[in-house]
Amino acid sequence: MEQTADLAMMLAAREKRALRQTQMLSRHHLPLVSFSMNIAGPVKNSPLIRRGFALGRRRLLEQIRLSGGDIAEEEETDAPTGCEGLYAVRMDAQALKRLTCRLEEALPLGRLYDMDVISADGVKLERPFPRRCLICGKPARDCARSRAHSVEELQRVTRAMLQNALNEHDAQTASALAARALLYEVAVSPKPGLVDRFGPGSHRDMDFYTFQSSVSALWPYFSQCVLTGRQTASLPAPQTLAALRVHGLLAEGDMLRATGNVNTHKGAVYSMGLLCGALGRLKREDWTKPDRILREISLMATGTVEQELARLPRTERMTAGQRIYADYGIAGVRGEAEKGFPTVLDRGLPALEKCLREGRTVDEAGCAALLELIASTPDTNMIARGGMKKSREAAARAEETLRLDPCPGRDALEDLDASFTADRLSPGGSADLLALCFMLHFLRKEPTD
Repeated sequence: MEQTADLAMMLAAREKRALRQTQMLSRHHLPLVSFSMNIAGPVKNSPLIRRGFALGRRRLLEQIRLSGGDIAEEEETDAPTGCEGLYAVRMDAQALKRLTCRLEEALPLGRLYDMDVISADGVKLERPFPRRCLICGKPARDCARSRAHSVEELQRVTRAMLQNALNEHDAQTASALAARALLYEVAVSPKPGLVDRFGPGSHRDMDFYTFQSSVSALWPYFSQCVLTGRQTASLPAPQTLAALRVHGLLAEGDMLRATGNVNTHKGAVYSMGLLCGALGRLKREDWTKPDRILREISLMATGTVEQELARLPRTERMTAGQRIYADYGIAGVRGEAEKGFPTVLDRGLPALEKCLREGRTVDEAGCAALLELIASTPDTNMIARGGMKKSREAAARAEETLRLDPCPGRDALEDLDASFTADRLSPGGSADLLALCFMLHFLRKEPTD
């Protein structure tokens, strides 16, 4: 919630800050960075402001370490008067000042950051050039002295800066994790019937490098999905899916252009795009909760099976997925999404994380999760390539392999791969679900700043 501070509180906070600086200088005799934020008006702290501060803090400490500095001590406060950080740094004071000035100029929120550098003898180092006004770009000190802009104007611009910068940060974070999840999925080896590091599996038109090209084309789409989710978060959830559709079609075009017209990730464009759209609709702290994310996907996908499969008349021009629904009532990825991907939550993700906790390799954990998904979810890609009978037999073989070893070794996986490849079976739908498992796993571990 928002926290307000009056003049007396701000003056008291300033005195406490000066005392902490004096005490830290006496303990270490090192330069200090005193980091706070320039926030106009009585509201000096809020969830939005705290996230902005946390992002600046991460960038500051990262850059100090990358520049060869070392943090000897740090103190941080979170109060109605605002967020503050005080850091004693083993680094030349002038170099430290140049670093903080670069951050204040380069970061999207840099003009809200106040990164003062105090030398070891207690002298505050001056900036080589004045701060610029948030609104007009003129020297901020001149605008403050003449009161050129109202507090309300400054508050409005500040809030917009925070919101825009954090939205973009969230979109970039999710996009990077989505791309990593897809890269991990294809890299996991040996996967029965699928493209991996060891070969093309049951495919003749794609290989490991085709998938690398595809992911390199798709990562901007995932960022756009998060922003679309954020822009439509106040609307009913199905409207987010409707808004995502055109971006998905454009992403398919980008994928096909990058791969020479090979369909590597059409299913992932839908499923991972849905997940990223759901992230945009949710608060950042909910990103670590797989059940909450998948429930939001279910809300977004409500009614898609009825609208896109059940109502379609049977024709010769039906897609493979539409024919499978007409013949067997299996709804594929649309049905999984509408239910909130229950096999991801109940079988794939637990298997992946259990094997990783036990110290198994990413290959072993990823293959175990994949077999759980194959065993528990009708894979429309396998049905389309081999028919229902062979698809069910493959699922039973996956189940039997897991019964013998919940985290199968390479020999068992290679035997299964040979069997799937001989039958031309490729569990591509399960591979897309494995990518979702990796994504949800990465989100659990990602900092929430």
